[in-house]
Amino acid sequence: MSSSVRVAVVTGSNKGIGLAIVRALCKQFQGDVYLTARNPQLGEEAIRALKEKEGLSPLFHQLDINDPTSIRALRDFLKNKYGGLDVLINNAGIAFKAADTTAFGTQAEVTLKTNFFATLDICHELLPLIKPHGRVVNVSSFISSRALTQCSPELQEKFRNDTITEEELVKLMKAFVEDAKKGIHKDHGWPDTAYGVSKIGVTVLSKIQARHIKATRKGDDIVLNACCPGWVRTDMAGDKAPKSPDEGAETPVYLALLPPNTDTPYGELVSEKKVLPW
Repeated sequence: MSSSVRVAVVTGSNKGIGLAIVRALCKQFQGDVYLTARNPQLGEEAIRALKEKEGLSPLFHQLDINDPTSIRALRDFLKNKYGGLDVLINNAGIAFKAADTTAFGTQAEVTLKTNFFATLDICHELLPLIKPHGRVVNVSSFISSRALTQCSPELQEKFRNDTITEEELVKLMKAFVEDAKKGIHKDHGWPDTAYGVSKIGVTVLSKIQARHIKATRKGDDIVLNACCPGWVRTDMAGDKAPKSPDEGAETPVYLALLPPNTDTPYGELVSEKKVLPW
């Protein structure tokens, strides 16, 4: 076990913003940086390209955030090899294209399964491993703020409540999926965006997690935030976006490398290195 070696993990990082985050961490983070991917072949190809073309030294570990066995395998590996984890960036996520004709209820179920529930699962397994002075970044989106304003006043109040619990949030996310599958989500005050609701979930979850860490790990200087990378040219966001992946990586990496004993931003949604109102 190399507990003296610091370690960073980026989920969903064989391409796009995740790959750009790995690239930046390899240059700026003092320690081992793990690129993860569902498909080992794609992950190893990304590793090889960073090594051969850019002279960087990332490491690879398979991770499918929708597979609890895969998450636990990564957890056990980190625990055994490093005695914990210093930086976790939850970047993995999906989005349906605007023109996709898949039924909205299916889009809601699939999108929240990965973006919210799988992110929640990985946090349950890996947050307990975070070492003192650790940093956690959950990649959300400014679309979560926009989707929030499209919710009913009752839902907005619940999502902005500083005492909302993880159990209450999970119940709300499940209710959205069920309402979407029945075609009654708008009647119950939900917006017409599965991606937006999934990222409301990630932003609010981040606030809950930060509050919990502050209460249970006081003095450990663990900082957790959500962030919006911006509109970035990726397979998911399309080629018309104004930002390159490397530009999109700037805010997540900034939060991952916040200096010791930072007290702000904390439990916030951050974009362009600035706190967004919620």
